[in-house]
Amino acid sequence: MPGTLPRVVVVALLAAVLTLPLAAAAQPTKPARPVSGVVQEPHPQIMAAIRALEAARLHLQRAAHDFGGHRVKAIRAIDAALVQLKLALQYDKD
Repeated sequence: MPGTLPRVVVVALLAAVLTLPLAAAAQPTKPARPVSGVVQEPHPQIMAAIRALEAARLHLQRAAHDFGGHRVKAIRAIDAALVQLKLALQYDKD
């Protein structure tokens, strides 16, 4: 019987070590927070669309040709889309 106590201690330690990862995984996790000091854009897709449209307008304005007569209409359409996107963002702030 003198060897029984060390065996019980070893079995208890092994059980504790093997169940700790399971207990940690079962804990509910908090949602990830943005890094402090970094402000996240409220509508990153809309902001990306605005940047892409502005780049496209600049490309069309600097182009050497008129894209078969469609350049002016495309620039007007881009300007109208930019107005609507910016209004949408402004509406969200109110």
